[in-house]
Amino acid sequence: MVVEALDDLPDWVKRTMENVDVLIEDAPPRGQPGLLGLYEGIPLSSRGMGYAGALPDRITLFRWSIERVAGGSDQVLRETVQHTVVHEIAHHFGISDDRLRELDVY
Repeated sequence: MVVEALDDLPDWVKRTMENVDVLIEDAPPRGQPGLLGLYEGIPLSSRGMGYAGALPDRITLFRWSIERVAGGSDQVLRETVQHTVVHEIAHHFGISDDRLRELDVY
């Protein structure tokens, strides 16, 4: 489902994404049981001349949290995966949670 969500992204997004890995882990970090995904890295909007040679950014999706939200529904599972992928990619582009709320895509 994650591969499908990535494949469904607009071509301009796929072409613009740079130096980012997408991973799936079972559990979120300790103390964050409801976390669906996490972006770690330097957003595209903050990269400058000193960025060369940096390790890839990471987008991690947390299987157990996503499955819990889906509640056994395949449709909700697909929608949650899609939403989480898009949300974390927005962070890769430098869009904050506050801005996503303003855009009403949270």
